[in-house]
Amino acid sequence: MSSVLQGLTKSLAMTVLSEIGDKTFFAAAILAMRHPRRLVLFGCLSSLIVMTVLSALVGWAAPNLISRKWTHHITTLLFFGFGLWSLWDGFTEEGEAEELAEVEAKLGADWKADTETTKKNNKEDDDLKKLKRPFLSQFFSPIFLKAFSITFFGEWGDKSQIATIGLAADENPFGVVLGGIIGQALCTTAAVLGGKSLASQISEKIVALSGGVLFVVFGIQSFLSTVDS
Repeated sequence: MSSVLQGLTKSLAMTVLSEIGDKTFFAAAILAMRHPRRLVLFGCLSSLIVMTVLSALVGWAAPNLISRKWTHHITTLLFFGFGLWSLWDGFTEEGEAEELAEVEAKLGADWKADTETTKKNNKEDDDLKKLKRPFLSQFFSPIFLKAFSITFFGEWGDKSQIATIGLAADENPFGVVLGGIIGQALCTTAAVLGGKSLASQISEKIVALSGGVLFVVFGIQSFLSTVDS
């Protein structure tokens, strides 16, 4: 039970500090301003849950392919590496709204293309119709698929995904998945409900520095457990 709780708390803390101010956080906030929030929340959160489970499965399988001793050493190095990377990003961050502006520009181009082919009045009617669809049919709506795909490919290969793999290899995978899902749910819900106003007020520098310190602490803890054993 303690190993599950340890994996949950580590995963929860890592996920929250990694996802707040991340590109997918900004993408969810901007999408929620332009589409029904419920569909955006379902799409983004479903994608993040799938990514968390897949990452944890890879981490769980790693000790069966490589010795647990080596997976532990690799995880320790990953924690230190990501910690230093995040600290470097925090200290060298020039514009805190740079990532938000980048995501907004990309989504803005897609939005402009959509509005050129759809009238404003018809769009409002379509959104109302989509909200009235049966629950399961909403999973096949363009809005849901757009939110899912943007989030999934935005997270693929991200620091948080690789860190989740490392955590699952070193901690209880169930706790890692549970903590990751809770953290993703908190961050995504905040992004969808808070919108751009919340996203623009987040200091990327403070988030990066906090995440860097957390990763370094995880690395030290992992290293010390190796010495003790």
